Amino acid sequence: MLITNTDRGLFCAAGDFYIDPWRPVDFAVITHAHSDHARSGSQNYLTSEPGRSILQERLGAAARIEGVPYGKRIVRNGVAVSFHPAGHILGSAQVRVEHGGEIWVISGDYKTEFDGISGTFEPVRCHTFVTESTFALPVYRWRPQAEIFSEINYWWRENQTKERTSVLFAYSLGKSQRVLSGLDGTIGPIFVHGAVRKFVELYEKAGVKLPPVALPDLENAKAARGRALVIAPGSADNSPWLRKFGDVSTAFASGWMQVRGPRRRRSLDRGFVLSDHADWNGLLASIAATGAERIWATHGYTGPLVRWLRENGKDAAAVKTHFEREKEDEAESAPSLETDAPPALE
Repeated sequence: MLITNTDRGLFCAAGDFYIDPWRPVDFAVITHAHSDHARSGSQNYLTSEPGRSILQERLGAAARIEGVPYGKRIVRNGVAVSFHPAGHILGSAQVRVEHGGEIWVISGDYKTEFDGISGTFEPVRCHTFVTESTFALPVYRWRPQAEIFSEINYWWRENQTKERTSVLFAYSLGKSQRVLSGLDGTIGPIFVHGAVRKFVELYEKAGVKLPPVALPDLENAKAARGRALVIAPGSADNSPWLRKFGDVSTAFASGWMQVRGPRRRRSLDRGFVLSDHADWNGLLASIAATGAERIWATHGYTGPLVRWLRENGKDAAAVKTHFEREKEDEAESAPSLETDAPPALE
């Protein structure tokens, strides 16, 4: 078998490399820079060129990272490796591995709706497809992002009539920049948390056009109270950092807002259903587009997806991993539809 699952992650023995390993290895091939896929400590890293600068920011200047353009094949020990757009965040990629006529594709995280800033998901034909399954339940079906952005802008305007500052929690890498791209900057000033700002700068250096933003301090935050919109990671909720904005209305942008539990636990005023992962229909369509004879499901609701695939005549299996959601945002932890409690990690 070309790819095996080990205690360090997915391993290609013929090429002597790991894909998104969760422990330090000699040679790591990385799908994207979220820390549940990109861990520090490995000797060498290979990733897509569009995602290299973000990965460098996450892993530090000392990390040895090589970037490869989308679609370009490199050969390592006779194994051909190439990166293909995943549409998850800027620079995110699927990894195509070919050896001896056998082709595997490891999806990393992906979404099928084009968001204007993260590239377009590209189905890749293969014999075996290793797919994420973060939102692999039929309840997760996304509305067009334009509708969600319209709702966010309307909420912002409504809060201004009540003289409340709008605080929107969103994951600092990827989601925050996507939200920012959909804001109407004429409504009022936009502030971002420092954890968001550093990635805004990297997106802008990559040519992504975003509305002007500012880092808040006591003076400018006070002057903009009741008019501004603030984008911050979930870890800023109920923190002293928020007090400078006065009376606030809070919301979260996440696919988990599709169900009530996460919003209720955080005591949010609003939940906006906006995900950087494929929904149920997107997962099924993407799997079909690969033409894969074998599907491995990982990183999410693997059980329901595998059952559906098997019932529909596919060779499918769940692959356990040590992946964990980033600790920054509680709302990025998957709720159980039965108990509203986070499920056991796979």
